[in-house]
Amino acid sequence: MELYRAHILVCGGTGCVSSGSATLEEMFNSELSRLALDKEIKVVRTGCFGLCEAGPIVIVYPEGAFYSRVSKEDVTRICEEHLLKGRIVKELLYHKSIEEDKIKSLNEVDFYQKQQRVALRNCGVINPEKIEEYIAFNGYEALGKVVTEMKPEEVVQIVKDSGLRGRGGGGFPTGLKWGFTAMEKEPVKYVACNADEGDPGAFMDRSVLEGDPHAIIEAMAIAGYAIGAEKGYVYIRAEYPIAVKRLSIAIDQAREMGLLGQNIFDSGFNFDLEIRLGAGAFVCGEETALIASIEGERGMPRPKPPFPAQKGIWGKPTLLNNVETYANIPQIILNGAEWFASIGTEKSKGTKVFALGGKINNTGLVEIPMGTTLREIIYDIGGGIPNGKEFKAVQTGGPSGGCITYKDLDTPIDYDNLIAKGSMMGSGGMIVMDEDNCMVDIARFFLDFTVDESCGKCVPCREGTKRMCELLDKITEGKGTMEDIDTLERLAHSIKDSALCGLGQTAPNPVLSTLTHFRHEYEAHVIDKKCPAGVCKNLLQIKITDKCIGCTACTRVCPVECISGERKGLHTIDQDKCIKCEACIAKCPVDAIIKE
Repeated sequence: MELYRAHILVCGGTGCVSSGSATLEEMFNSELSRLALDKEIKVVRTGCFGLCEAGPIVIVYPEGAFYSRVSKEDVTRICEEHLLKGRIVKELLYHKSIEEDKIKSLNEVDFYQKQQRVALRNCGVINPEKIEEYIAFNGYEALGKVVTEMKPEEVVQIVKDSGLRGRGGGGFPTGLKWGFTAMEKEPVKYVACNADEGDPGAFMDRSVLEGDPHAIIEAMAIAGYAIGAEKGYVYIRAEYPIAVKRLSIAIDQAREMGLLGQNIFDSGFNFDLEIRLGAGAFVCGEETALIASIEGERGMPRPKPPFPAQKGIWGKPTLLNNVETYANIPQIILNGAEWFASIGTEKSKGTKVFALGGKINNTGLVEIPMGTTLREIIYDIGGGIPNGKEFKAVQTGGPSGGCITYKDLDTPIDYDNLIAKGSMMGSGGMIVMDEDNCMVDIARFFLDFTVDESCGKCVPCREGTKRMCELLDKITEGKGTMEDIDTLERLAHSIKDSALCGLGQTAPNPVLSTLTHFRHEYEAHVIDKKCPAGVCKNLLQIKITDKCIGCTACTRVCPVECISGERKGLHTIDQDKCIKCEACIAKCPVDAIIKE
């Protein structure tokens, strides 16, 4: 058994890897070897710590020193000062982990204090490519308990009693779905995992698979036992290579240890998993389109019923949940339904993982108990809005959701409250916007995404969303009319009521919610031909004020040569030539150039 006096945990999530954490890991190993410390200090690659804004993150235990934005140049210093001489390099620590002379541990930092990690419990804690580390944290104990001590119907009941609802967006009671599939008499059944997460700004499921893939394998095996299935499929985007790699490694390790395959725990239960790669179609997040893609067909939704629990993969009963839903299952089995049900609100039990992004200081993954308010997430956990700007809205649910304004910041987050506010939980994307965001442009951005991702099977989604996008383009270009706003709203309701699947039915949500809360911005675009946030370029004019000192800095950077004027004299901009690139604004040394 190897024993070490210290461990260096290096974040191996996608965000930190893209910032060079893999190189840091190699350098730490090299430096430890040079200093003859490699036998007493271990470097561990983990999953995402959550606070992506501070990456690359390195944490040194036993002190719990939280180093942020670590560069290659910092590695030698940390090794020589902290690990060799025992002196923590305070100036490299995450700035909010130092309070006077006290160095806070990870859980004491504001970002983590109000979080409660269930789905993310092992992310940033273990090496996801080492099954032994997962087992050391009670891994596969729940599976062993289920197949050796419990009947399938007891497993279904504990999931029902927990109150867990699907974390993929719909919020359907998970135990009911398991029960419906278990009741089917067909001898061949399947378990499937939706890891196709494709909302702009969403990376919850990917991070769980990158940081704790064995939790999903264990949960799917438990589900297989509960419903009577011996085969499972994980449908994951090929665009997530780190998650795919670690999941593949984890499946191989589980097979080698007899935790997948034949006669698991000598119980007579057989279960195995296979990975199916998706090509990145957003519509394949819809369950029937996902099933079609697993079967090798084009990913297109079909009408329901029959539901997948009745006829799913190859016409057989299929249980389909998303990654985060499965990530809760082992903990529910180990800690009991009452424990899970004690977290959250009356109708929304447990915790929820959100990808917090946009105009927020602390971007990253957060897992909070249901019932936590938006204000707590944005200000206490997220650290508020950068640069002293005013909060304007937060979009939850991605392209399928809607925006929530400052009036509802104290709304406790759960499935029903978000729907009542004109938004939805979705898979967990949460994009914060400030005073500089144009809400008409935001609606156009999300709708443009759904137009591209529509499978084209039904007319309301295929044609209707295009017409809505055209109207939004017209409005943001300053060519819209009040009738266009009315048409946009009418069309949105029509598509919502008639589209075939969830993608089409929810596509108008960003438009409807911005019309509800920010109709005055639409009207300003139409009536005044102005974009109040100064975002829509066709409605902007860039002007040089009398603060101009004639330094000619603006003329030198203008790509279309639309600025004229004598040196030391007042300059002017030819509005017909100006392309609103704002290069002149950025270059002006006296802030004499404005947009209005």
